[in-house]
Amino acid sequence: MSAKINRKTKTKTSKVRVSTPIKHLIIIALGILMLYPLIWMVSSSFKPDEEIFTNPSFWPETFTWDNYIQGWAGLSGVSFGKFFLNSIFLVTMAMIGNVLSGSMAAYAFAKLDFAFKKILFALMLMTLMLPFHVTVIPQYILFNEIDMVNTYWPLIIPKFLAVEGFFIFLMVQFIRGIPGELMQAAEIDGCGPIRMYWKLILPLALPAVITTMIFTFIWTWNDFFGQLLYLSDINKYTVALGLRMFLDAMGQNSWGAMFAMSTLSLVPLFTVFIFFQKYLIEGIATGGLKG
Repeated sequence: MSAKINRKTKTKTSKVRVSTPIKHLIIIALGILMLYPLIWMVSSSFKPDEEIFTNPSFWPETFTWDNYIQGWAGLSGVSFGKFFLNSIFLVTMAMIGNVLSGSMAAYAFAKLDFAFKKILFALMLMTLMLPFHVTVIPQYILFNEIDMVNTYWPLIIPKFLAVEGFFIFLMVQFIRGIPGELMQAAEIDGCGPIRMYWKLILPLALPAVITTMIFTFIWTWNDFFGQLLYLSDINKYTVALGLRMFLDAMGQNSWGAMFAMSTLSLVPLFTVFIFFQKYLIEGIATGGLKG
């Protein structure tokens, strides 16, 4: 009996040893497949325009920095650095708005008692199922009536009004996991609801706050439709709109410059993800497990 058990154990071990390298090879192959467009874009940013679609190799035959120089110079007298500054300003305001309004709403739903709390929370969850395009027209009419079109206000004000139900729900789940004994102790020490929010809830909910900031950064930085809808002045354009300017409807396309600026536009996204991925994973995992 012991010999049979040892044989079965060895057979299972050998299967695991064989299957594990195969799994790793499959994962590596899929990773290369997914990274192929990114690698092709980066390599094309160092090629002349006439070589981009004729040279299938990742390594350029004629290595050039002209695409970065031309792309950074911008179009219509506005440098691409201006677009970067506009995007950074918009992203910063969006992060501040989502963190403040979302955390306050989440704190109220998770720890405070008030009338119609469950009904309002259910309505908030229903907004997650509401398509974005349903609200586009009435929202545009509203901002047009108060003369805010072609400004950053339509892209900033909603962030300070807790309209992002996803972030509210994420932080509600996290804040619910904060022990009630801590809040009771803070209340005995004389903390009111506002002071408790600043001194206790917000510091303890840091992983969820950072997760909100990361998602807000990525979504706002990559947003094209909303910025295209409200911004018409080239001096207010963001990176997403600036990249579109390299593609001319008449056929005069600056592919090399566009790929070069697209590569630069990915640097902030990769930087944020690499340095804050620990908090991102912790915020999502903890927020999803606690309820």
